[in-house]
Amino acid sequence: MTLSVTGARTELGRLLARERAPARVHINVAGQQANTLLSDGHAWKDFARTALAGVRRALRTEADMLVHTSFAFVRAQPKQDPLRSLAAAILECEQLALSGPGPACVVRLGYLYGPESRDLRLYVKAFRLGRPYWAGPRSALQYHLHQHDAVRALLAAARPRNAGKVLYATDDAPASFMQFMDDFARRIGRRHPLHVPRIAAPLMRAIVREEHMQQVALEMPARMPAPRVPGWQPEFPDYRRGFDQVIEAWRA
Repeated sequence: MTLSVTGARTELGRLLARERAPARVHINVAGQQANTLLSDGHAWKDFARTALAGVRRALRTEADMLVHTSFAFVRAQPKQDPLRSLAAAILECEQLALSGPGPACVVRLGYLYGPESRDLRLYVKAFRLGRPYWAGPRSALQYHLHQHDAVRALLAAARPRNAGKVLYATDDAPASFMQFMDDFARRIGRRHPLHVPRIAAPLMRAIVREEHMQQVALEMPARMPAPRVPGWQPEFPDYRRGFDQVIEAWRA
């Protein structure tokens, strides 16, 4: 059967283009380029406009099932702008997708990473040059998701029984951005990665967007996001195993 994608030129969209679906399925990944902590917040530019336009395009397609991708971090209910306004736009997109003319479900994904991530490759260059990064607090735990696991979760969600549902796809091991990136830096040979001191926040806003600063400080609730996509389990339940795959893929 056919699988069509809104947002086909994104990293996640290109991965989905390699797959087949069990029925006429449409998956909307427009806006998912912002669902990462690796872009320093720059992927949020024009998000509300482009994400809403993507949902409207997806609703015009002829499909037996629409899967709309969303963001797991909205579960933490950000309290400050600009992240609060972005969360409101994300929820508006979800409601628009679910209120369409055909069966649809929403899958909220953890923060994406993987071998196809251009931003992760840029971090390799930055670490090898010894540049510091904005790490956020060690205590603010977030959920991540390997891109390949995201593809599998979206295909698993494309079942009629999931129509009308809001589901989650995240890994099983929450970690702060500091833990996540420090571990990655050590894997590529930077034994002691440098962090930008928090006192430098006013100066760093010229490089790192406020959205990113708020995201890395936004702690997810202690209980794992649920309900999870039925019948799906992550192949990389811990980001460390995900990084093993990333390094192997790059070497190959």
